[in-house]
This record gives sequence, structure tokens and C-alpha cells, in this order.
Amino acid sequence: MQAEDRLITLISRWLGRHIGNADLRRQIDAIGADGLAPGQLAALEELVDELGRAEPGQRGHLEMVARETLEALALRE
Repeated sequence: MQAEDRLITLISRWLGRHIGNADLRRQIDAIGADGLAPGQLAALEELVDELGRAEPGQRGHLEMVARETLEALALRE
């Protein structure tokens, strides 16, 4: 399975509240970004940055960024 497919599955699990922020961040690091297109990489980096700044109660903003990242990964931008 390619990195982008694994990341799509992972972010979808986070959106479904099956894993928390820390697990999402850790697993993104484990999967890595090898083979991602520039747009995909930029979206993933934005998500990682937002996870690093996340505070309790900011889930709505993180969900928006996560959905944008899913779109970039799925469209292979």
C-alpha cells in the first residue's frame, strides 16, 4: 500500500474519532511522505503543523485541515 493510501486511511480513522491527536501524529511520522506529490506534501505538513499547535477545543479547525489533507491526498495533487 502506498504512503498516500495509508495516510488517507489513518486520517479517516482520526476523523471517525478512532484515534487521538497524538496517535495521528505518531503514525504520520511512521508512514512518512515518500512518493507524495508537492501538493500532497504541503497539505500533510500543514496538518502536522496544526496538530503541533492544537489546544483542547480546537477539533473543528483540525477537522477542516484534515479534510483538506484528505482531498489533496485523494486527488494526488
